[in-house]
Parts: sequence; structure tokens; C-alpha cells
Amino acid sequence: MKIRIPKLPVKWIWLTAILIVAAIGGLNRKQWLPQTKSWVQQTVKVFRSGSAHGGGHGEGEADDHEAHAGHDEGTSLELSAQALRNIGLSDSTIQPIKLETFRKSITVPALIVERPGRTRVQVATPMTGVITHVHAVQGEAVEPGTLLFQIRLTHEDLVQAQTEFLRMLGELDVEEREIVRLTEVVKSGAVPGTLLLERQYAKDKLDVQLRAQREALRLHGLSEKQVGQIAKDRRLLRELQIFAPSIDSHGEEELKLTRSLVQNASYTLEKHAGNHSDTKQTVPLILQDLNVHKGQTVSAGETLCILTDFEELFIEGLSFEQDITQLRNASANGWKVDAIFEQPGTENHVIEGLEIAYFANQIDRNSRTLHFYVRLSNELTKDQRADGNRYVEWRYLPGQRLQLRVPIQEWADQIVLPVEAVAREGAEFFVFQQNGTHFDRIPVHVKYRDQYSAVIDNDGSLFPGDVVAMRGAHQMQMALKNKAGGGVDPHAGHNH
Repeated sequence: MKIRIPKLPVKWIWLTAILIVAAIGGLNRKQWLPQTKSWVQQTVKVFRSGSAHGGGHGEGEADDHEAHAGHDEGTSLELSAQALRNIGLSDSTIQPIKLETFRKSITVPALIVERPGRTRVQVATPMTGVITHVHAVQGEAVEPGTLLFQIRLTHEDLVQAQTEFLRMLGELDVEEREIVRLTEVVKSGAVPGTLLLERQYAKDKLDVQLRAQREALRLHGLSEKQVGQIAKDRRLLRELQIFAPSIDSHGEEELKLTRSLVQNASYTLEKHAGNHSDTKQTVPLILQDLNVHKGQTVSAGETLCILTDFEELFIEGLSFEQDITQLRNASANGWKVDAIFEQPGTENHVIEGLEIAYFANQIDRNSRTLHFYVRLSNELTKDQRADGNRYVEWRYLPGQRLQLRVPIQEWADQIVLPVEAVAREGAEFFVFQQNGTHFDRIPVHVKYRDQYSAVIDNDGSLFPGDVVAMRGAHQMQMALKNKAGGGVDPHAGHNH
């Protein structure tokens, strides 16, 4: 007798098979679920990278990206907005990688110094006299042409020279009138012509003496205009006005007669062509040292004050003997140097692209260093008026200490990151690459590192265009370790 097995509908067979597969899959989910999840994340990352780079990577680069496209929980970190701000990450410090030229450099100590013959201007009186007015105060900013001092002259030699000059001018006037009179008389035949000729010779002698006397007054410190003014007015120079000189030129208007126009304004206006005018402040001089006061008697050549011009200064670098060859090579190649000012509590202030002006021609015997000089353009940080006086503050001042970063070797097409972008753990170096809302830790090979920059080997671990964190790598590495370890074991290192 045959037993008949009833046929099951096809849909029931498929349902049973699906249930069996689901049961087996549920029992073995620890083996296949992580791999499947990682494959899905890698696939999404590849497509996302392809759209972000516009298809710029080839197939080989896409395969290399797939190796670290997805973020593993052990090497990936998600930071809150507060955490990003705490470690200083923002749009300006999360940037794509780009190839650039890296210059290996050395750092030498430096000091801001004055430019000899340019920074300091010594104002002296050319004549003996008594100070009657002091128009400037110490620390005030003045412009070239500003009235500084008025002096009542008591210089005996100058008084005698002016008196002799005026006497000769009077004699010359007499001779000229006599020549005019004799000219008419000689024409009438009343007197011989030799008499007129003698008067003309006498006039020529007076002209020669007057030219000599003019030069004597010029040697006493008077300008040609001042001498001409004495000849015109026939009055002795009794009071002298001393004005602030110009750095680039030595004009005769630095010393003026009292009857001349006085410039009291601390600001000048520059008119430009066109229908409008523009106002421009000239670079001021600072009255650094004021050595006299009203009523004081001063001798010829005595210093009245010292003006300083801080518009342009020098940075004096101190290089050791073993660095001289490298520094000269940098100067010969025209490489720029960077000035680094350390600021407590904030980031260092760096001035890039400075030029080496020149090297000293001898080594300092005491410090065994060679001095070299870099040009530094200064800038005004404060310009105000108080009590009718102008006061300014310059950003850089002589005596400030800093460091100079001088390039000594050049590498082209390198991945260069700030040193804060690289974390180190043992023999490994890591960079944190942005992956959506996460940062993936990427192991890299550091070819060179100094206190400011790190050069990453372009071996495929990172590519130009990859967005990485430019700072905070150490903090993110510590966060990953705490995340993996679940906190510090209080019993670690103890045996019970």
C-alpha cells in the first residue's frame, strides 16, 4: 500500500526556505554583519568622493581611497560643535590638502634694532642764543616742517658778521649812486673819465667782499634766503626758528627768520587731481629726547632734541658659525625669511616674506655669531590727539626679541601640514581626515618635522583634495583612546 505525501504549495516552500536562512543568518550575524556594514559604507564613500572631486581620481586612486573610505568605530571620531570649538577647529582650520613647495629651515634668535643714520635725527642749534619758546613736548609726534624752538641769538661772531654785511651793503649803495652821478658829469666833460673808472673799481671790490661775507653768513648756518632777506630789509637777524627736519632731505627751511611764515599744523593735506580731494597723513617723527627748556642758554652745535623715525626698522639676526654657509645660500637664492613673535596666551604672530638686506663683515668676538639684517616695515597701531598734541604708537619697537625662520633647502610638490595636524603614538603618526560628520584617523609617514610644519609622504595614504583637520590631532587621538578603553582603570598597575 503506497503512502501518498501531499504536495505543498510553492509559496510555502519559499517561505520555509526564507525562514531557515533568516534563522541561520541570525545565529551567525556576528560574522557577516560588520563586513556587510563596512562594505556599504565604503561604497557610499567612493561615490561621495567621486562627486566631490569631479571624477578627478583614477581607478587606482579610487581603490586606494576604498581602503580607508568607511569609518571604523575604533579609528573614527564624531565631535560635537562644542568639541570642535574647544580644539580650535572651524572652516579655516579644516582644509583640503594641496601640494606645495616646502623649504626646510632653521630658526635663529633676533632683535629689532634701529637703522643707523636713518632712525635717529639729532636737532642742534647752529648758533649761540637763549631759548625763548619750546613748541613741542617730549613723546609728541611731529611732522617735518613743524616749529620746534625759537632762539634769541646772542652769537657774537654772527652779530659781527651781519653788521659787517650791512655796512658793506651801505657802502655799495653809496658807490652805485656816485657812479650814476659821475656818469652824467663825465658826459658833459666837467670831470675826467678816470674818476668814474676809479669809482667802478671800488664798486667791484665791494661786490667781491659782499660775496665773501655772504658765504661767511652761510657758514654760520643761515640759508641763502635768509641772507637775501637781511639784504632786503637791512635788519639784523635777532631770533631764529628751528623746524622739524625731513628724513630724506635737508632743506634750508629748517631755520627761518621770525618774520617768516610759521607752520603750526601737525597734519598736512595732499590734493589729488580731479573733482575731489583726499586727505593723507604724513609719517610722523617722535620727539624722543627733549634736552632744553625755555630760558636756557645754548651754544652753537648743542643738541636741542632727538627725533626718531620708526617707519622702517631692521631685524638683527644672530647666526652661529656653522649656519653661515646655509644663510648665505638662502640669501643668494633670494629666499624669503619669516619673523616669529611669541605672544603669551595666543598664537605666535608671524610676518612672512621678509628680505635679507645684508650680512655683517665680521664675526662678533664675544658671542661668536655673525649678524645679518632684515628689513622690517612698521605700522601705526594708534594715532590720536590729546591737549592739542599728536601721539602715535608703532607696532614694532627697537629692543623687541623674536625669532627668524630662514629656509636652507627646498622641496617641491610636498604635502605640508601644520605640526598640530599630526598626532604621534609610539612609532605611528596619524592625520584625521573629515568623512561626513566624522573624522577618520589615517596613518601616515612623516618625512620631516620641525616645530612648525610636518611633511607627509605622498604614498597614497592621503591625496590632494582630501579634507583634514589642520590642528587638534593630539586631542582627537586622546579622545579615540578614551573611547576605545572606556575610561581609565583605577586598579591599573596594582596587584591584589
